[in-house]
Amino acid sequence: MLSVPIPHDCVDGVHGAFGRRPEAYLDPSVRAGISTYALMSAADRDRGLRALAADLESGAWHERRGELLELDELDLGYRLVVAEW
Repeated sequence: MLSVPIPHDCVDGVHGAFGRRPEAYLDPSVRAGISTYALMSAADRDRGLRALAADLESGAWHERRGELLELDELDLGYRLVVAEW
């Protein structure tokens, strides 16, 4: 099993691809390509997005997660399983 680190500038659109770009989650066109948002209730999604927007505006996000801005990649638990026949 191989770890699949997600680069900070990943364009694939997996949920974790925007760790260094959290403001992207506020964009409906970005969220449209992320299955996580399709699976959650609208109330939960909207509550979370309001909290994220407030944290970005107040600087709280940067205080709590600013270290992510220094990372080139994240290990978010994605794994590649390779089978040999």
